[in-house]
Amino acid sequence: MEMATVAAPAAGRSGGATTASGEYWSEALKSFLDHIPVSSLSGALQSSPSPALELNLDACVLDAIGSMRPANAGGAVIVDEVHRSLGKFVDRDIGYVDLPSLVLWALEELDRVSTERQDKSSDFLSSLKLHPQIAETKIAWLAKLFLLEPFFPVRSHDTLFHAMLLFSKHHRLNVIPVVESVNSSVDGFVTQNAVMELLLQSSGLEWLDKIADKQLSVFRFANASKPVLVYSDEIVAYAFGVLSKEKTGVAVIDRKTRRLIGMIQCSDVYLLLDDSSLFSNRKIMSAEEFVKLKNKDDKCSTEHSSESEGQSVPSLRSRVQQPVVTHRRSDTLKQAMENLAASGSSCSFIVDEQGHVEGVVAPRDIISVFSPPCMDSRIDGGTFFSAALEQAGCRVENGQIIRNT
Repeated sequence: MEMATVAAPAAGRSGGATTASGEYWSEALKSFLDHIPVSSLSGALQSSPSPALELNLDACVLDAIGSMRPANAGGAVIVDEVHRSLGKFVDRDIGYVDLPSLVLWALEELDRVSTERQDKSSDFLSSLKLHPQIAETKIAWLAKLFLLEPFFPVRSHDTLFHAMLLFSKHHRLNVIPVVESVNSSVDGFVTQNAVMELLLQSSGLEWLDKIADKQLSVFRFANASKPVLVYSDEIVAYAFGVLSKEKTGVAVIDRKTRRLIGMIQCSDVYLLLDDSSLFSNRKIMSAEEFVKLKNKDDKCSTEHSSESEGQSVPSLRSRVQQPVVTHRRSDTLKQAMENLAASGSSCSFIVDEQGHVEGVVAPRDIISVFSPPCMDSRIDGGTFFSAALEQAGCRVENGQIIRNT
């Protein structure tokens, strides 16, 4: 489990979504969040046993994608069965891998070796099989590329406060598994959107409205001034290459007017998996054509939305948003929360009156607003967060996460 030395956001310092610490954070807010159990979050628990898909560390990319795609699984827990004989001191679950990251990595590798003839004659999986050096790459090797997310589990009786700390302090963490005991099966997942939805249930309460009713212009989000952009006439393959590096929503803008016309996000890889013609034409189809195709897929997206609602396993085709979510700087944080939660989008773009993209806000930015503005020995998320840091070989010292030597 990898973790670099990370400085915790301090008062007035630029971070995920930092503000003056005394202005928004209060003991009342901490107390409120620290009394909401994780079990209250949508998708955190499921009655059926072992709902999470598991992959062995020595599984290959082809097997991983082949397992997750039919199950409509957005990701899988990585387990290491080799060391189970060592007993309880070694974790069985060592990470989480999401399907879009695997597909995006494989696409980049295919584009380096595939010929035009092969691209036009194969769907994604068939093309992958033609290149065993890519298809047979081990999941363990991909960990070196930081394609695996760290495995920081919570228990159902742990609190929303713990989950929010994990999301705000670990930027490679996109889902949090829920387990009931050490090395037990995963019962569900906590997602960033689920946290936002639960926060919104407190709309009307003073502690939330005092923060959420402020305009977006008040907050200093990490990517407010550097959204990821591609031109509408650039090819889809290039747009997905940008997406692979940035791992956030890519804004598609018109080259002449510079106006936003759509977005491409990680969940869109399912279109390449399901449509062989789209996969084979990815080097000639424009980003604008792809956006229009997504809009036509609205009916399918709605069907999958109703199917996946309430599931504890993050699904690949869940709630693909239509159209792109946008906001003005004068809109409130609560409006952004409501629109992001309703759409399931990975981000919302901040646009001006002419439709030019000025910034971007993601669910993690919003979660960070409601998380502690600084972290020290007095505010470390309680015993669970301390245990998670200890497990990773780290400790909190003087407001920083330090790797133990």
